[in-house]
Amino acid sequence: MQNKHISDSTTQTGASSSMLMVPVRVDEVRDAAALRRYIRLPEHLPGQRPNYVPPVWADERAFHDPLRNKALADCEVVRFLAWQGQACTGRIMGIIHRLHNAQHGERTARFYQLDTVDDRAVGAALLTAVEQWARKHGMQRIIGPFGLSDKDPQGAQVEGFEHLPVVATPTNPAFLPAHIEAMGYAKQSDAVVYNTPIPQEMPALYRKVAERLVATGDLRIAPIASRKDLKPWVLPVLRLVNETYGGLLGFTAMTEEEMRKLAKQYLPLLDPQLVKVVMDRQGRAVAFVVGVPDMSEGLMRARGRLFPFGFIHVLRAMRRSRQLDLLLGAVRPDLQGRGVTCLLANELMDAAHKRGFTRMDSHLVLETNHRMRREVERLGGIIWKRYRVYGKDL
Repeated sequence: MQNKHISDSTTQTGASSSMLMVPVRVDEVRDAAALRRYIRLPEHLPGQRPNYVPPVWADERAFHDPLRNKALADCEVVRFLAWQGQACTGRIMGIIHRLHNAQHGERTARFYQLDTVDDRAVGAALLTAVEQWARKHGMQRIIGPFGLSDKDPQGAQVEGFEHLPVVATPTNPAFLPAHIEAMGYAKQSDAVVYNTPIPQEMPALYRKVAERLVATGDLRIAPIASRKDLKPWVLPVLRLVNETYGGLLGFTAMTEEEMRKLAKQYLPLLDPQLVKVVMDRQGRAVAFVVGVPDMSEGLMRARGRLFPFGFIHVLRAMRRSRQLDLLLGAVRPDLQGRGVTCLLANELMDAAHKRGFTRMDSHLVLETNHRMRREVERLGGIIWKRYRVYGKDL
């Protein structure tokens, strides 16, 4: 049986040519059938962006499975579906990350996976349901869209809808931000994405700094020529993420089990030539950057299904793509600002040029990360997408 939250609002829904006033009903997801509908709903909603890129549906199922996603154990979660008559027209997830709140002395809830038709009454009903749930649990503030951690697609896209979303980024329609703002939400933080040309030759300054760092003997690029070479570095670089990402919004350190899961999930996609790791004299990872060929067109063709044949579309798109997508990168805090990013950029851009890439998507860079933004802009990067996490006091 489903717990029902009835909205008092009515709406003119675009799904009906007669423009009848249709009330919005919000039901809590309580059984396996409702969860299946919740997970796959974005695939069936009308009025979504024409260049919508689906997630890998198998990964979505794993995200919502507490047996496969141990991060759920640290959270209170709720999921709601919106209905107008017999049509399911929206979904939302509410999250209270108990461990993060305890570590930071907060009473903050999150909303996530807000997907609706272009109807503000639907978005209002869903957000209201999550807000009421958060208040009942003693929360004082809510932010979103934001998942279990910063590794989940975060924020709502607010600019650059003409460009394809890339892996691990939101793919919401252009109308969604206005629906959120209409409910009293304001900007909490922005992240920008740069379109950066891949140069035929790196600027002389970058090469000079990189050569100087290597000449000292203190730092050098790890020799990675194959997946066999790459595999031993996966857990060390993820531990480095824990060490360097602590100050980011919503960040919670990964457990060793979570790291192994990420390694298993992404290792088959990684090209060893596009993973650069800086090591110190003791052979420890102190900085890294990971890039992948863009796979968005392949995911569109595969409709988010890798099997039985969808992976062929993804692999073909990655082979043909001229766009390199950055996935992750970090520099150990005590080495930041000492030219290590020049060494990483020099190595990665050279490899990308040799592979025939012409541009790079920087992935999300916090608007306040001025050091990283300066580095990308020195290479000719221009902002082409923007994502926003909203906040509201309860």
